[in-house]
Amino acid sequence: MKLLRTALIATAATAAMGLATPALAQATRTWISGVGDDVNPCSRTAPCKTLAGAISKTATNGEINVLDPGGFGGLTITKSITIDGLGPMASVLAVGQNGFLVNGANVVVTIRNITINCAGSTIGNGIRIVNAAVVNIDNVVFENCAGTGTNGRGVAIETAADVRVTIQNSRFVNLTNFGIHSNPSAGTVTLNVDNSTLIRGGTTGIQLRQNTNATINNVRIVQHGSTAAAVTAELGTVNAHISNSVFTDNGHGVFAGNGGAPVVRLSNTVITRSISSAIQLNGGTVISYGNNPIRGNTGNEAPSSVELPR
Repeated sequence: MKLLRTALIATAATAAMGLATPALAQATRTWISGVGDDVNPCSRTAPCKTLAGAISKTATNGEINVLDPGGFGGLTITKSITIDGLGPMASVLAVGQNGFLVNGANVVVTIRNITINCAGSTIGNGIRIVNAAVVNIDNVVFENCAGTGTNGRGVAIETAADVRVTIQNSRFVNLTNFGIHSNPSAGTVTLNVDNSTLIRGGTTGIQLRQNTNATINNVRIVQHGSTAAAVTAELGTVNAHISNSVFTDNGHGVFAGNGGAPVVRLSNTVITRSISSAIQLNGGTVISYGNNPIRGNTGNEAPSSVELPR
């Protein structure tokens, strides 16, 4: 009887270890490669082929790294994770889908050193944020998105709760829709855009709506549609501070209004060669700190007021 009881205990322990194996298999750091295989453990010597194949083998708060060049497919992110393509040419083809869909309560996500190419697709966006606590986007290229409406955007923020989004060292090229679109259904978006370029867009470069607090610094927005703006602030409660930036050859430099009472503050920002107006006021407020070169535009160049720095 004692031997039987011992055997049963050993069997149960073995079964428990078997059940724990998938969790233990998740690594803090995993690897993907253009010549990898998703049946692999995603290790340095046996990498996976796609982001979707690697994320299930990567622990929460872990990191997926790119070993060599490849197109690694789109990804839905529901847990805290870092994706880093530093070194080789790491790309995602967002054809008929979002390059990245971030949709996890309280997750902290970092996406850096990667190119997202829509290849002219009219469906999907570069990065769509539906639910998250923090999203960091660093050194990401968004290109060739051709959609309209809720498609074709570089970064789309559509959360229903507070979220902090940082976009830095990034480029948005040849998008027919918004480069950056903050349009939360609830909660507040805290958005920081730094050292980034948006060029040749079909509509507004950065559109801020609803409850969005934005800091835009060292940003170049060039050649956006004849009726589009470099930056639009409208609806809800929008507060934006724009500094050390250049807006040229756009329909408008800054558009403020169209519902709500948005407030935009300008510091050391050049607005020039606007096709319609440098500053379009439609119920909103644009405050200049008196150090903005606003010259050579068609239409209004005057802000709502000037506040000299203290």
